[in-house]
Amino acid sequence: MKQGTTIITLDNGYHLWTNTQGTGTIHLLALHGGPGGNHEYWEDAAAQLKKQGLDVQVHMYDQLGSLYSDQPDYDDPEIAQKYLTYDYFLDEVEEVRQKLGLDNFYLIGQSWGGALVQMYAHKYGQHLKGAIISSMVDNIAEYVTHINKLRKETLSPEAVSFMRQCEQTNDYTNEKYQHYVQIMNENFVDRKQPSKLYHLKDLGGTKVYNTFQGDNEFVITGKLDQWNFRQKLPEITVPTLITFGEHETMPLATAEKMHKLLPNSRLVTTPEGGHHHMVDNPDVYYKHLADFITDVENNKF
Repeated sequence: MKQGTTIITLDNGYHLWTNTQGTGTIHLLALHGGPGGNHEYWEDAAAQLKKQGLDVQVHMYDQLGSLYSDQPDYDDPEIAQKYLTYDYFLDEVEEVRQKLGLDNFYLIGQSWGGALVQMYAHKYGQHLKGAIISSMVDNIAEYVTHINKLRKETLSPEAVSFMRQCEQTNDYTNEKYQHYVQIMNENFVDRKQPSKLYHLKDLGGTKVYNTFQGDNEFVITGKLDQWNFRQKLPEITVPTLITFGEHETMPLATAEKMHKLLPNSRLVTTPEGGHHHMVDNPDVYYKHLADFITDVENNKF
């Protein structure tokens, strides 16, 4: 398969931006978070795995409504109802797999992408060699409890009270509120500063993010508020790696529960890593990933 960018046309007529890096016979499809995020923290994944001694073709793409892919008019209620759903984004993964010609491959997803990995491994697991859930819980309620605990531990009581007041009045654009959000981001999302993931302009994807998540990582006002995949985890039998940062938004206690429920899984953590621990500490993150892939390839997992 050629390296570089390929624009694929979905059966619904929309176009997705995809990119392939690396060579070799091992294939890894990478899903970004958000939802409404983008591919960019996977851009060096093939190079990082090569440093670990693995030649892997890494395929990444921007989901519908994100960055370089088509931006539907989500203000149209019919379009929003059709495409802003769990089922749409899950089946989009399967269509991308088909159009890229992948099978017997590895699937990695970060945050929201990790939710898609759980759903994909459950519904389409016959296509997978292995699944990697990066920084995503199976039960969002435990995340909400944990993130509120982190906020209390990190910020002053006055700051927490101010943030809650803004959230009750939907005053998310308040400059002081966003200042506190940034403090939380630098402690638990992008711990490596200055972050490489900031841009000069809005990258798009905001409507998708607001619909599922809310305004920021620390409030859930969208569809993810109902996310609970716990009962289905025991039915996922493909080799699964669960990887969390040691200092991130997602609770490690939940990761440990997931590890016990998934019948064929391994749990690893990345020191000094936040929610984007593939960026915060790539040497450790990609060693864990390379070890997992190597063990599965050699039937030692």
